[in-house]
Amino acid sequence: MKEISYEILAQHGPNAKDKWTAIDGVVYDVSNFAHPGGDALVERLMGKDGSAQYSKAHPKDLVQKVLGMRVVGKLTGEKPKEQTSAAQGSSGRGEKPDVSTMINSFDFEAIARETLPDEAWHYYSSGADDEICLRENRAAFSRIRLRPRILVDVKNIDMSTSISGIKSSLPLYLTATALGKLAHDDGELAITRAAHKAGVIYMLPTLSSCTVDEMLAARAPGQPVFSQLYVNSDRSRTQAYVEKLAQSGVKGLFVTVDAPQLGRREKDMRNKFVKSTSDVQKGDSVKRDEGVTRAISSFIDPSLNWKDIPWLIKVAKGMPVYLKGVQCAEDAVLAYEHGLQGVVLSNHGGRQIDSARSGIEVLAEVMPALRSIPGYSPEKFQVYVDGGIRRGADIFKAVALGATAVGIGRPVLYSLASFGQEGIERMIQIFKDELEMTMRLMGTPTIKDINGKFVLPHGLTDVSGAAVRDFLQEATYEPLQTQAKRVGYSNSRL
Repeated sequence: MKEISYEILAQHGPNAKDKWTAIDGVVYDVSNFAHPGGDALVERLMGKDGSAQYSKAHPKDLVQKVLGMRVVGKLTGEKPKEQTSAAQGSSGRGEKPDVSTMINSFDFEAIARETLPDEAWHYYSSGADDEICLRENRAAFSRIRLRPRILVDVKNIDMSTSISGIKSSLPLYLTATALGKLAHDDGELAITRAAHKAGVIYMLPTLSSCTVDEMLAARAPGQPVFSQLYVNSDRSRTQAYVEKLAQSGVKGLFVTVDAPQLGRREKDMRNKFVKSTSDVQKGDSVKRDEGVTRAISSFIDPSLNWKDIPWLIKVAKGMPVYLKGVQCAEDAVLAYEHGLQGVVLSNHGGRQIDSARSGIEVLAEVMPALRSIPGYSPEKFQVYVDGGIRRGADIFKAVALGATAVGIGRPVLYSLASFGQEGIERMIQIFKDELEMTMRLMGTPTIKDINGKFVLPHGLTDVSGAAVRDFLQEATYEPLQTQAKRVGYSNSRL
């Protein structure tokens, strides 16, 4: 392969006829490459080594397998100092608190907001449209009242449970979230390791910053993991991917079914737009409002339907298959009837369609429907919930309403961004401490003791009363703004 120095690479910047960039030691011709996030994202890397920026938002093998850019040669020599990327974060923010001082999940979110660059923060924190659904995911839990019992021997509390036949230290797993390296350079590898140390299961994401091989290699001996799946329009690729997971000992396949199209996430969209250059041509066919994720999510097949379920079960080769993103009782029942092993009740973290119900509200509808089926049992068909879980009491409420376990996503990313692997471990320990306290005060020494008699869920659907303010959510939530407000435009008329 032709050797190219940094000096030669620099001659192929935005104004050159042939525009090059280097990624992981390989120089590519990007002259005709249209980035879904906007031309500016590519232009700022032309004539430079873009490895650091690229790796935070893309798995290593994406550029070869998907993007199809022409290889020019191999980058050689010492990198000039002016091209060395700055450290993550920014100065002048004061001293970061020690991880030991974090006492709830919102503490991590507040640190992450000050630590992450705008691109990452707006991608992680954004929800669909007016973000009503995003906020409702959290608010719904506050409308479930607890009904404690007294004089129960709760000296010893056992939070352990079984998730898909796998022992877990508590009814919680780390759900799949995209682009972990936007939070920390170790990305999904740190999440994998933290899950092992905490005794919980991690669901490997399809749209990861690390390759699937890297994530699988990061497992400790005997460590169980799940995997999330977006079905590719090229079904042969999906089959090869799933078979690889099965051969690698992955313990469950969670097929995302609530994203045939990406939702409109306006914080993310505005952030991409304001970072574009001012001379963007109008009428360009490139979608500039869907950001970096579009480059690795455009393959998702919107034609996926119930007729494809037998094929998915077949290619899984014995792996339990679940549907992730079920939002009503009818679809949960259909999943059961199609021979699947369970469902995740989820609205994609409030990122797809606004005003959709929270997973916990859907749970209250789904469980009676499943229990009415002759022969149904939670062991045969497990129900999980994600979205809005921020307290140990939230886990208790979900289990009481019939969930096997809950998944957490944003708290993982925020704790990763704040303190790396150590942050995730601390965050999970906080959930454990809170759940232990809740179980003791509720009079439930084991997970099996938790049932529907301990909760009053009527407030889930009856929202006529005044809502209790959630000050921690308000303190960490960044309200949406119009573009005029964002850019400080004002044309006062007296």
